[in-house]
Amino acid sequence: MVLIAICGLALDQIVKALAVAHLDPADPPVLFGGLLRLQLLRNPGAAFSMGSSATVVISVFATIALGVVIGYAAPRCRHRWTLVACGMVMAGIAGNLTDRLFRAPGVLRGHVVDLFALPHFAVFNVADMFITATAVLVVAAMAFGGRGER
Repeated sequence: MVLIAICGLALDQIVKALAVAHLDPADPPVLFGGLLRLQLLRNPGAAFSMGSSATVVISVFATIALGVVIGYAAPRCRHRWTLVACGMVMAGIAGNLTDRLFRAPGVLRGHVVDLFALPHFAVFNVADMFITATAVLVVAAMAFGGRGER
């Protein structure tokens, strides 16, 4: 679980650093026949740019959420898939929280770097993928069981 969280956070931050260093927001590369566009955006809000005027509130909420996962959920993980899910959600929360803490315009007000744009969908990042994958994993685990796996 910890290894997943650390590797996921590192992957998110490396991809964002590469995006900031190499992508031109005015000229995003289009890949796979238009299926994917690498559109560099700085998002002050949450998913789908909601809450763009509530960056501090979102940052505080993310800090609390990460604390709850680390202090409450993670110690109670007993099964393989719950360990994976906790690691992935920690990576996702920590990835976007790192941006909010250390990117401009300042602590708790930092804008999250987003870069993956699919047609007719929001622009997102690796941390968002981890959070979404966690939700899918939790739903799948609930639907298909797996109580006996360790």
